[in-house]
Amino acid sequence: MPVGWSSSLSDTMKNRVNNQIWIILPAILFFLSSCASTQQRQSEQRGAKLYVNQVIAYLEKGEFDQAISDLDKAIESNPRDALAYNIRGMVYWKKGQFDQAISDFSKTIQINPRDASAYEHRALAYKEKGQNDHAISDYTKALEINPKKTENYISRGIAYMEKMEFDKAISDFNKVVEINPSDASGYRFRGLTYRQKRQYDQAISDYTKALEINPKDYTTYSHRGIAYYHKGQYDQAISDYTMALEINPNDDGAYYNRGVAYYSKEEYDKSWDDIKKAQDLGYKIPPEFLDRLRKASGRQQ
Repeated sequence: MPVGWSSSLSDTMKNRVNNQIWIILPAILFFLSSCASTQQRQSEQRGAKLYVNQVIAYLEKGEFDQAISDLDKAIESNPRDALAYNIRGMVYWKKGQFDQAISDFSKTIQINPRDASAYEHRALAYKEKGQNDHAISDYTKALEINPKKTENYISRGIAYMEKMEFDKAISDFNKVVEINPSDASGYRFRGLTYRQKRQYDQAISDYTKALEINPKDYTTYSHRGIAYYHKGQYDQAISDYTMALEINPNDDGAYYNRGVAYYSKEEYDKSWDDIKKAQDLGYKIPPEFLDRLRKASGRQQ
C-alpha cells in the first residue's frame, strides 16, 4: 500500500509548522520589530526598543538563552509587559520548552486578551504536546478576534483531521477557499480530508485545483497519486509520482509509492528499481511489502 494518510499528514504538518511566517526565525525578527515600533507609538513601555533590538541581535546568532535573559530583565522591570512575555514564549518554543512557552503565552493573554498572536502561538505549543483540544480552543479564540486569517482555519482543520473529525476539518478548509480562492493549501488539505473519507473523486478534484494554483508542489502530486492508486488507476498514479520526482528527485516516499503502483501492475522489475531508490534515500520499506514483492517477482532484491 502507498504511504498512509497519517504519515503524509504528519510530514505535511511538520513542513507547514516549519514554514509558518511567524515561526521561522527571520519572520520572528520582523514580528518583534513591528511589535516594538507599535508599542513605542503607544508609549506602553519606554524600554521596548532597547530590549527588543538586543533580543533580535541574540536571535540572529541563535543565542536563545541570552535572549531569554534579556527578556527576564524586561519582565522584571515591567511585569505587565505583554510583548516581552509573547517574545519569550516564542523563544522557549524555538528551544522546544513547550510548557514554559505555554506559560508565557498564557501570561500575554492574561494581560491582553485581544492578542490573537498569543492564542496562535499557544496553540502551536499545545499541538507539540499532542493536546489538540486545547489547540483547537486557542485557534477558535484567535479566529473570533481575526475571522479572516486563513492560516488559523488551516491549522484548526489539521487539528480536527488528527482527531478524525473530518467534517469539521472540511468546514474549516471550505472557509479557507471561501476567503482566499487562490490559496492552494485550502484545496490541498481539503483533498487530504476527502481522501481519508475515501471520497477519492472529490480528493482528486481538490488536488487538481491546488496544482492549477501551484504546479510545483510535488507533495500534492504524490497525494493525488495515492488517490488515483486507491481508485485502481495505477497509470495515473504512476504519472503523478513521476511528476513529483521530477520536481523533487529526493522524494523517497514517491519512489516507494511508485514502486507499489508498479507492483500492482505486475511490473516487478520497475517496482524493484523504485524500491531500491527509496531505500537508498533512507526510506524504510514495510517488510510485508518486501515479502510480497519477493514472492511475486521470484527475486530477493
